[in-house]
Amino acid sequence: MEAVILILTLLFVAFMALGVYAGVKTVRAAKRGVDRTITQARRSVEDTTLRAKSYGQPGVPGELAQLRLKLRTSMRATQDVLDAGAAEDASLSESLGLFQRLSAHGHELDNDLKRLEREPDRATVAKLLPSLRERTERITHSAESLRWAVRDRAEQFADDDLAALNAQIDLEAGALRHWTAEGAEEPAAQGETAGHRWSGPAEEKTPPSLTPPDPRLRTDYPWQKSARPETTN
Repeated sequence: MEAVILILTLLFVAFMALGVYAGVKTVRAAKRGVDRTITQARRSVEDTTLRAKSYGQPGVPGELAQLRLKLRTSMRATQDVLDAGAAEDASLSESLGLFQRLSAHGHELDNDLKRLEREPDRATVAKLLPSLRERTERITHSAESLRWAVRDRAEQFADDDLAALNAQIDLEAGALRHWTAEGAEEPAAQGETAGHRWSGPAEEKTPPSLTPPDPRLRTDYPWQKSARPETTN
């Protein structure tokens, strides 16, 4: 009896621990979801504000906003391409490492531009604009080079896979048509034999290789028409 009570107690404790663990995991997942939502909302607000400044404020403030917007847009696009590509191509790990290093320079530049937006000495900021443009151009150029290289790589893989698939389909199509050459020889031989025995139209036979496929084994695709149901009279 004591052993049964001990086992039940252990099971109860195990279920309680499992419930607490599941609850903690759920809370953490919800917190991460909220954090992502807040981050995305903050980015959207910042991008909208920068876009408004770049078009609505002339001079130094508008150009600083344009540089920040260009930097953020290029880096974000490259990040999205790398994340999507890395999920299918493990060899992009080195590219991700390089982008992380580039991102550090991008964050530093963005912080400098943000700080200069609040700088009251516009004349001094105007003197710094050429170097800020150069830094922005160098970072965005590297980001774009990496982004387009990843895209070209993915397209090349897709082209190679399609070429291999086309070659396999051509071989399969040739194999499916092997009855054509055989069918041209067999009727001629049969005709010669039949000429000695009787005259008249020969009975047409369906080549064995042309057995209709079983409709139950067919896989439906979006471009296929639905088969009409059979009716009985």
